[in-house]
Amino acid sequence: MRTLSIILIFCFCISCNKNDSKTVEKLNGSEKIDKTGNNNKIKDDSPEIKIDQNEVMKEEDILFNGKFKRYFSLTEFVNVLGKADSIKLMSELEPCSYIFENEDGSKDIDDKYLYKDGSRYENNKEKVAVDEFRFTKNNFITYRGKKLNSSTTINDLKKLFPNAIKNIKTIDVHGEGNLQVIQLREDENNVSDGHINMFMRSGKLYFIHWWFPC
Repeated sequence: MRTLSIILIFCFCISCNKNDSKTVEKLNGSEKIDKTGNNNKIKDDSPEIKIDQNEVMKEEDILFNGKFKRYFSLTEFVNVLGKADSIKLMSELEPCSYIFENEDGSKDIDDKYLYKDGSRYENNKEKVAVDEFRFTKNNFITYRGKKLNSSTTINDLKKLFPNAIKNIKTIDVHGEGNLQVIQLREDENNVSDGHINMFMRSGKLYFIHWWFPC
């Protein structure tokens, strides 16, 4: 009887070992699947996947007419650009968004658009910002040391913004007809909901506009 008990215990141990080894195999298999999944996630976040995103054009990298940044003062506007060609209250035009919108989402009723040489600037009290800049007359911008003006071609822009040029579109702009346009991001992490539209006419740079959704 004692011998029979020993044999039964021995058989039970062997059975347990087999089950344990099967469990280990399953766990090892699941580990391999998990690691493969993690590798796929890394690939999804890699630069190779994001390489087709349009380029970023940071406002701090832009200088207008070699004299002012996108944001400047009303005094600088007068001293550098002279008197505005015309002025319109923004409340009358009811644009989709204001550059100088208040933190609570409200808008100052006295905010204005200042127009000069075809370009449009937003004015709030003593603050001014470029809203739409046209490459008329001698207007130009420098971007990372590169001068862009009305003579700049699509091929010139392709050297700076190859991905955006690949995604170039033609749209019907009110009062302008069909224009080619590329879109540039405002920041690397896509924090901003807006973007920069860069328009071309007859293959040459025409104007740029900061667009922001309602």
